[in-house]
Order: sequence, then structure tokens, then C-alpha cells
Amino acid sequence: MSSLTPIRFVDYDPKAIAEMTGRVAVMVRPDGSMDQAARSANRMSKGAIARLIDSEGFKKAKAGDVISLGWPAGMQVEALDILVLPRKLTPVEARQAGAKLVKGAAGKRLTIMAGSMNKAADLTLGMALRDYAFDNHKSPKGDKPEGEVVVASKSPAELEAACAPLLAVAEGVHMTRDLVNEPANVLTTTEFARRIEEMKGIGLEVEILEEADLEKLGMRTLLSVGQGSDSPSKVAVMQWKGGAKDAAPLALVGKGVVFDTGGISLKPAAGMEEMTMDMGGAGVVAGAMRALALRKAKANVVGLVGLVENMPSGNATRPGDVVKSMKGDTVEIINTDAEGRLVLCDVLWYAQERFKPAGVIDLATLTGAIIIGLGHENAGVFSNDDDLCNAFLKAAKSEDEGAWRMPLGKAYDEQLKSRIADMKNVGGRPAGSITAAQFLQRFIKDDMPWIHLDIAGVASVSKDTDYAPKGATGWGVMALNRLVADKFEAE
Repeated sequence: MSSLTPIRFVDYDPKAIAEMTGRVAVMVRPDGSMDQAARSANRMSKGAIARLIDSEGFKKAKAGDVISLGWPAGMQVEALDILVLPRKLTPVEARQAGAKLVKGAAGKRLTIMAGSMNKAADLTLGMALRDYAFDNHKSPKGDKPEGEVVVASKSPAELEAACAPLLAVAEGVHMTRDLVNEPANVLTTTEFARRIEEMKGIGLEVEILEEADLEKLGMRTLLSVGQGSDSPSKVAVMQWKGGAKDAAPLALVGKGVVFDTGGISLKPAAGMEEMTMDMGGAGVVAGAMRALALRKAKANVVGLVGLVENMPSGNATRPGDVVKSMKGDTVEIINTDAEGRLVLCDVLWYAQERFKPAGVIDLATLTGAIIIGLGHENAGVFSNDDDLCNAFLKAAKSEDEGAWRMPLGKAYDEQLKSRIADMKNVGGRPAGSITAAQFLQRFIKDDMPWIHLDIAGVASVSKDTDYAPKGATGWGVMALNRLVADKFEAE
């Protein structure tokens, strides 16, 4: 797994800028006023910052912009980064600024002269989130550049303590990105389970249910998805018990299709290589559980992921087959490419039966239809409980993770009627993401608060985001962590 670039917290000494190398960042207000470190750097650079402030370019600068001065005279630094920040800023603005600094540093040594900056912890989180590259399978090209980040603060010990839980969340995000970015020949169901088992070392209780266990439990819809593959189907159960002993846990359930060919309902060849990310929901659950364990959340949370591979073969499930779920309902499988809901329905039922949770949230790269509706800016949010849903939407907004509530309703449910079974696994092209959610809702008990998150459009993207290079985003880890902290964590 990729590790966070080391971040050191040191005493704030503006005079020390004279001896610094690499890149150094100082703060300037949008009105042109400089903090102590910026004034010191301005003197050393013979007024370079003052000349920048007087320029037309600075007048066009927006809050959060980074303006770089290369090899300033009178200094040893490779670049002086001028961070344009107002005195008061939101956590999101601070994180975005930190992400811009790290992106511009491109792996070089970077020193941030934070001083007593408001939201310095969020600035640091933004740096940790953006400082990521998935190059596990690239041949090395010479020595890697020095990648240390130094944060100079007037209260370094206090800032380090404030950053510790945030950096734990960043590590969870990085784990999710690693999992989603991995090719399918590396991240098999067995390898995914192994990486989850490794988290026993950070305090999670982990249990892996094998195919014989799943058959005994009656998880036949899940098993039907993986029966065409040589990779064994599994369910991984992760428990974090940081709350009261008798408190019901929050259950997080993830779709973990490590590769999705579509099965007998084979996908077109163009773009099929992207289906390595079809385990994105399981990746988010694993990353969120890692974050909660590392920061020692005072809550009880259980994470369950169904790990399968959807392949065509002589043993694969056929369109028209009827399979009985763990709940006991029968499903007519019209399209084997609508497989994620078949994985989730059994795991959702198992989670409720075994753990009697306080609420259930499932995550899945479930439908292309949600991308048509919401693009790559927002995940689709479906829920039977306004209180839980509103709490999640608030958490997602506070963490700068796009989420938009979508409808549910009886009319959509009617589209799932089957002539020969209790239901079909698809409801046709109209409202495809909604009928998928309606399918899952049939496996949620009447009194169970539930959210379904369709993350097909946000789990992996084709261009850089504010916090990540193109590829896996890690969307959802921060929002789930915030929800746990706000709603489920003991005081």
C-alpha cells in the first residue's frame, strides 16, 4: 500500500527561510498584506514579493491561488510559493490550498510557513490527500525526488496533535485509491481479502467467509455472480468496536466485483479495462474502516464487502436463470451485467440478520445510469430515512464530496415484476439507477434506516480533481468518517 509522504511539524522561525532549500510557501492576503514570514522572504529576495503584489497578475489572483517565484535572488530556495489566503477561510478552502501547494511541488521538499494560520490542520490534510501517485507497476526512472513536507507552526505540537486524526483519514483515502487503481490480475478476490486481513494489525476484527460458508448461509445470488470465475467468491467482515459495548453498530456494505466483464451479457470491448474499478464500493468500505481504526473512533462500525469476479464461462450464470437469495426471495436474472445488486442483496440481508445495526449504508459502482444523470460531480444518494440521509448529505458537503439525493417510489418498484420469480434483477432502461436502488430496498427490513450510494461516476475519473490525480478518487471515505463522528461517535 502507498504510504503518506512524511510530514514534520517544526517551530516557526521566519529568519530560518534564509537557509532553506527546496520550495518554501508563505502567506499573502488578497489585499496584499504579508505575514511575518512573507515579509522576511520579501527582504531576502530584494522586494520580489512586493513587486509581485504590485503587478497586474496579483490583482487577478483569487483566494487559494498559488503564485510561484522561481530561484528568487538572495535566497537558496528553488521556488518561493506565494499562497494567497484571506485571514478567515473555510476548511474546504484551506484543504484546496494545501492540495495546490503539493501539486505544484511535484514531489520536491516543501516547507509551509504556517505560523498561527487559521485552519492549518485542514491545509495539511489537503496536502496529504493530493500528494498521491499510483506508480506501483511502473519501472523506476532514476532516483525519486525528495518528498518531505515540513509545516512550520507557532504551536507545532498542538498542530501535530490536531492533524493526527485527519492524516488517519487521508491514509484511509489512499488505501481506497490503491485498491481501486489496482489491475484485476493483481487485486483478485483472494488478494483483496488478504489486504483486509492485514488490518487486524491496526485493531480491526476481520473474518473471511469462504464459498462453503456462503453456500451454507444461502448467499446464492452472490455466489451466482462469481460462479463463472476461477477466483473464489468471498465475504470479508471487518469490525471496529470503539463505542459502548451494547451500542448497535453502523453497517457499511460494499460491492467488490474485482473485474466485471458483464458475464454472459458481455460488455463491449471498448472501455472494459476500466472495470477493474467495479470493486469501488468495497474499496471505500475498507478505506473507511482503516481510517476509523487508525484514529480510534469512539463508535461501533462493521464493514462487510462481497468479493467476486464476473466472468463468462461454461459455468457462468445465464440470462433467464432464477436464483434464491439469502432472504428467501427468488430473482430472475435478466441481465448478468446487473450483477452488483445480486452481490449486495445477500450481504445486506446478512448484515441485518447478524449485527442488528443502527443503520445500513451500502456503496457500489452500480449503474452507468447514475453517470448519465449526475455526471462525475456527485454520487447518487437513495434512502428510506430522512434523518440518516440528511446527516450523510451534511457530512459529504462538509468534506467537499459531491452527493445528490435521488427519489424512490412504488412506480419504479413495479418495473421489477417478473413473470416467473419474485422479481427481476433489472427494470429496463428508464430510471435505471432508481430501479437498482428499489431492488436493494427489497432486502432492507422495514424499520432499518438505510442509504444506498451509487458511486459509479465518482469512484474513478479521467482527469485530475482538487484532491487527487486522475484515476481513483477515494470518494466517500471522508464523508463516512464525518458521518460516524457526527452521528454515531460517543462523546
